[in-house]
Amino acid sequence: MIAWLEGVLRERAPTRVVLDVRGVGYELQIPLSTFAALPDAGKTIALHVHTHAREGSLQLFGFATPLERTAFELLLRASRVGPKLAQTVLSGIAAVDLLRAIRDGDAALLRAVPGVGAKMADRILVELRDRADELAAALGTSAAGELRGQLASAAGARSQALSALLNLGYSKAQAEHILNDVEGEIGADASIEAYVRAALKRLAR
Repeated sequence: MIAWLEGVLRERAPTRVVLDVRGVGYELQIPLSTFAALPDAGKTIALHVHTHAREGSLQLFGFATPLERTAFELLLRASRVGPKLAQTVLSGIAAVDLLRAIRDGDAALLRAVPGVGAKMADRILVELRDRADELAAALGTSAAGELRGQLASAAGARSQALSALLNLGYSKAQAEHILNDVEGEIGADASIEAYVRAALKRLAR
């Protein structure tokens, strides 16, 4: 099982990266919070990894901090929550906010994520609420500090935000319309993470 990878960042996109580790290319799926912390391609980075093996297939999910991986793996313990949905949840909610929501029973925050309806949100809270001690311990780690990294340029951020919304299941017309609206609120020089979070809030209304 792979728990950590360090290598040269060869490719970066809102939902995936490719790392060159001593000549071997590893593709990892990532949430938007991790994407926002990435440097430019060609730099050396290290990611915390969750290895997901199922029915003969192997997927790697990368995270900028141990807290993100903790939140991801906690989500997987809820029934009917697979790695793709867990990745989507962490793309719409910061890991520390997600853990607090589970600890405090905040279903509204979970329902704001695409693909998480009222029943799913309630199921996540019920099944994970008993892990309050583990959640509190995760929240207390230094990994909960602010993510840092080189963000994309303004034009690139909007384009990548559009790509991220399409990957999350929204139509191009719907995504473009929402991005036009939120740009006036957050400013044209906002990061991709700011674009997507603002867009998801509007789409959840």
